[in-house]
Amino acid sequence: MEPLRELTRNHVLGSPIRLAIMLYLLPRERALFRDILGVLDITPGNLDSHLKALERAGYVEVYKVIADRPRTAVKITDMGARETAEYLRALKEVLNGL
Repeated sequence: MEPLRELTRNHVLGSPIRLAIMLYLLPRERALFRDILGVLDITPGNLDSHLKALERAGYVEVYKVIADRPRTAVKITDMGARETAEYLRALKEVLNGL
């Protein structure tokens, strides 16, 4: 289990919630904050803190859109898509080696 622990401990995607956010965004490229919130069933503050970590890492961009009212949107970056795919490949390799 050591390789799995090492992979998840030292990576921004080692958090199950952050990984879930990225997996949700990957096929969509962007989503509204409220949609991610509904899928993950977590508190707004929890989602916000995870999005800030992903934004600091350069994996997502968080911005405002104006429709009927201002809304928060999240867009996966090219780097975020690449890093998520690479993390999933590494995770699969570790799991296949167990």
